Amino acid sequence: MTKARPDSSESPNESPESTESADRAVDAFPDCGSDQMSYSPAEKQKDFLMLPPEEKLRHFDRQARVSEDNQEFDSCIQDLVRCVALTRIIDEEAHLKLAQAHARLAKAYFQFKGWGLQAWQHSDLAREQLRLCSFSSCRSDKVEVLKCLLNVHLTHGGASLLTENLMEAESSFLEANHVLEQLHQHCPVSQEEKMKTRLEISSGLCRVYKGQNRPEEALSQCEESLQLLKDCSKPERTCSVYRDMATIEQERGHLDRAIEHLSKAHAIAVRHCSEELEGAQISHSLALILSAAAEPHHNDSASHYFEQTLRAYRNSVGPQDPAFLSAQDDFCRFLLISGQHEKCAEIQRASLESKQRAFGDLSAEVADTLQLIGSVEMTKGRMIQAHRTMTKCLKIQSLRCGLQHKKTKAVQKAVDMLARIPEVAEKLQS
Repeated sequence: MTKARPDSSESPNESPESTESADRAVDAFPDCGSDQMSYSPAEKQKDFLMLPPEEKLRHFDRQARVSEDNQEFDSCIQDLVRCVALTRIIDEEAHLKLAQAHARLAKAYFQFKGWGLQAWQHSDLAREQLRLCSFSSCRSDKVEVLKCLLNVHLTHGGASLLTENLMEAESSFLEANHVLEQLHQHCPVSQEEKMKTRLEISSGLCRVYKGQNRPEEALSQCEESLQLLKDCSKPERTCSVYRDMATIEQERGHLDRAIEHLSKAHAIAVRHCSEELEGAQISHSLALILSAAAEPHHNDSASHYFEQTLRAYRNSVGPQDPAFLSAQDDFCRFLLISGQHEKCAEIQRASLESKQRAFGDLSAEVADTLQLIGSVEMTKGRMIQAHRTMTKCLKIQSLRCGLQHKKTKAVQKAVDMLARIPEVAEKLQS
């Protein structure tokens, strides 16, 4: 696991990155005099470096916001690192401001890069500064302290999930909920902002409880999310919650409940979601659960949802997209179990060229497709074709996995068996 570099924020003028950042600062810094245009780049850089740290901090703070708006996340993080260092240089006793700088950097690492360790480290540094802040003059600025503390707990919880520290994540999200209530008592919080924060907390706790194998508590968090979303126009988010509930129920073996939750998600997606891809993914999940159900009456429904899935994927991402091809393979497995071997082989043959383009001629997907087609041909008594197909599969598996791999050995066994059949042996000798 890559370790964060805590000292990177301590020396903004000593690294190659700082030179690059200073260059960008010179380019972006406004002219200060009428003859500024006659300055050379070196003179401009020197002029910028001579500015007091307060001016530099204001500049890098603005530049970080611009970079975030432009989705230039690496530049944004680079400027936020310098904001942390400059805040410390200006006044290392300004605990609240230093905590806010660390919290902002932690959130950027988490949201923009998904770097859990770095986010966790800087949120921890922010918490340390806030602990010092509670014993200083910052006590009077209670609202700002609480807002910073809320952001820190949310980021720390998310970062702990990324680093699979579930106990730490649970503690952080519960603390965030407590701080949100305190903040609500000290200042007016908009209903939308409060709902957004509570959703983030309940979603985080759901992931924690799923990871800890506490399904009842995970479902309780999902119910809370649904309650929060009740009067909001957020169909994608509602669908996501129902899908989480379906996954939890499926893992518990409650297939009927899982089907019920996915059916609700599907109905919402069809009515309200502009993205057809969302409906395709839910249809796919429904088809898989229905095809796994023991009751025979679910077969017709599974077939219906598989076909609906393939139509939706074809319209949204195209027939050569891996998502479409994966769903098609799942449909073929269902057809095999249902005894529709010929239809399965027909679909697989038609998909072979697309899989070669999408995954490569020597991919596992192509090998698996050839093996499935060969198996169906054997079942139907077309032994010469089966031998030809299985031989192609053997060549790929040998190159991919080696001659001693169990997959290669299984295909080799089938090829050898087919070669001993009289009509195949005669064809090979001719």
